[in-house]
Parts: sequence; C-alpha cells; structure tokens
Amino acid sequence: MDLTILYRGPLASCDYDCPYCPFAKRRDSPERLRADRAALERFTAWAAEQTGDRLSVLFTPWGEGLVRSWYRRALIELSHLPHVQRVAIQTNLSCRTGWTAEADPATLALWCTYHPDQTPYDRFLAKCGELATRGVRHSVGIVGLPAHLDQARRLRADLPEQVYLWVNAAEGHTYTDAEAAEWTELDPLFGYSRHPHRSAGLPCRTGASVISVDGDGTVRRCHFVPAELGNLYDGSYRAALRPRRCPRAVCDCHIGYVHLESLPLYDVFAGGVLERVPAPPPPVTSWSVGHTVSPSIPLVTTSVTEPDVPEDITETKSPLPRPSHSG
Repeated sequence: MDLTILYRGPLASCDYDCPYCPFAKRRDSPERLRADRAALERFTAWAAEQTGDRLSVLFTPWGEGLVRSWYRRALIELSHLPHVQRVAIQTNLSCRTGWTAEADPATLALWCTYHPDQTPYDRFLAKCGELATRGVRHSVGIVGLPAHLDQARRLRADLPEQVYLWVNAAEGHTYTDAEAAEWTELDPLFGYSRHPHRSAGLPCRTGASVISVDGDGTVRRCHFVPAELGNLYDGSYRAALRPRRCPRAVCDCHIGYVHLESLPLYDVFAGGVLERVPAPPPPVTSWSVGHTVSPSIPLVTTSVTEPDVPEDITETKSPLPRPSHSG
C-alpha cells in the first residue's frame, strides 16, 4: 500500500523559545531523550522492513529534532530505502546542514521555519543557500505576525525564486482583507491558512492512506483526533484503515487540512505534500484562489462528537454542499 506517516515521538525540547509556538517548551531529561532515541530507532527499523509498501514519512516533533543526532541519522537512513518515497522533517534549521550530503537528495526534504526573534537573518539565509547548493528539497516559512512582515519581504527577495515561501496565519490573529493581501503577495497560498476550514463530516485521507504514529507505536488517523486505530508494531492498525470523514468541526493546521479531500491541495502540492513544496505546473495566479474552494469560519475549538459523525462512514464523497466563501 501507499502509506503516509506523520511521526511524533516523546521529544519536546527546543533550542528556541518562540512566544507564538503551540509546541511544548521544556528541557527534556536525559531519560526522556534516551526514550525518544529508542522510539525513533524502533520506528526506523520498522520502516526499513516494510518493503512491500511504499512509505512517505514526515517527522513533526514537538521540539527541534535536527539538533539530535538520531533524527539526522534516521533521515539519512530512510532516504536511501527504495520503498521510501519521501522522508521529511519540520525544523527551525538551527543545526548544521553538512549531514544532508549523506542523504539521498531525491528522497530527503526539509520544511524550514524562520523565527526572526530567535536567529540572525544572515545565518538562516546562509543555511537555506547551503540546502539549495546541495540540491535538498525544502520550503521556507514564517508566522504571519505584523512584526514579521518586513522580514518576510526581505526573505522572499533573497531566497531563490523557486523556493516556496509559505506564511502561516498566526494563531488567534484575525486578518483584515488589506492585511491578508499583503501576506498573499508573499505567499499566494496564504488564503488556505487565513481561516480554519470547516471539516465536520467531510472526507479526509487520514485514517486511510495517512496516519499519525507516536513513540509507542500508537496509530491515530491524525495528530488532532485522539481515537486510536491500533498499533504500528503489532500490525493491528491495518484492519482499521478505511476512508473516513472528519469528526472535528474545523481543521486549522496545514498538516491536517492538506489531507482533506474537499481541498485541491494534493494537486497544488503534487510531489511535495509532506515538505510543503508546491508543484510547478499550476500557475501561481491559480493558487491564490484556493481559499474560495473550501469554506472557512472563525476559529473555534469545539469538536463534533463521534455519534454525530461516526468514524465508520466509508463513503468517499461528501453529502454536504460547499457554501461559497466571500472572505
């Protein structure tokens, strides 16, 4: 089967302390670091054995993974496996990039985030240049806070044209149309991030061809739905894989809504879904209208209960109409 895995182990420590970051901020104990290393090595060994499947893996650690040698080694090893189509990681790019020379550039990819208050601009830009020189696929992004706009403009001007600069809407921040237009000038796909997407009852690839895995091997459909589907290492998750509809009211994170079938993002990011690299064929002018495809609403945190949206729905088409979006 073709299976995409979002892996998140126990690691929670980060060398940055961004005030807007939703991830946990703490210093991991030596015991926790050892547990994270053992869990990742177990996962890597499992992935290496799945020669009958085609795997794509995105590491989404709560903390910064690439400052830990075991994440760099896992990316290198997985990149050379013929049945692994892509292996990527979300990173602040604070580590050295020389290790990427050992990986297969046809498989490795990085999802890089620039945090202006945490690292010198020239240092971050130099590392992006090193990735480009080595032919490592990568995207570069920034959180769309007003204080970041000038830095984002500078970054867009200095990055190679072919490197996609994405902008994440800041959590809890409401954008006027004028503000959104400024960010859309930098990221034609900003419309997808501006508002959460209505997802309740809509078909989603998570739980069928996309799964979330934690350090113990517990499988869930995605990071945002706690219901368990089984365990990776005893194979019990496989019997639970099937088309599902989303049980949540909205989906407001890219690593979640990119898998919604109601959005065209698998076409927009064809070949680069995990690392957030758009496919070149669609003209940029067509990307910018993407936010009109899926309805978006103000941020809410409530979830639809399982009885209202049962997990065992298997239809692949939504019975719900798509209301137009005027924002």
